[in-house]
Amino acid sequence: MIITAQIITALVALIHIYILWFEMFAWTTTGRKVFANFPKDLFAPTKQMAANQGLYNGFLAAGLIWSFFINHTEWSANIALFFLGCVTIAGIYGAISVSQKIFIVQSVPALLGIIFWSIIKFS
Repeated sequence: MIITAQIITALVALIHIYILWFEMFAWTTTGRKVFANFPKDLFAPTKQMAANQGLYNGFLAAGLIWSFFINHTEWSANIALFFLGCVTIAGIYGAISVSQKIFIVQSVPALLGIIFWSIIKFS
């Protein structure tokens, strides 16, 4: 069970590393493909804003990765649950404010991680 929770946590971290990359370094290229409905003429003027958002996604990934370096299972679960909860909330907000696809890409995997870590923590 712990391996499944860790795999899901790693997947969520990788998703957020990818988001960091395209928001910070490829906003005007890959960002256009990811956010196809966003007006093309707004990518260049919003490059710094996207980079700032990418940095926050990097912090989420860092927190999830941090959970792998904690040897105590309960504390590893606590840290993973906290950051997976942050990802879930960010995905919900993104779904409400930008696109429902964000909920599927970010919140659904994070919620799966929360379920598995909760089973480990509370069993």
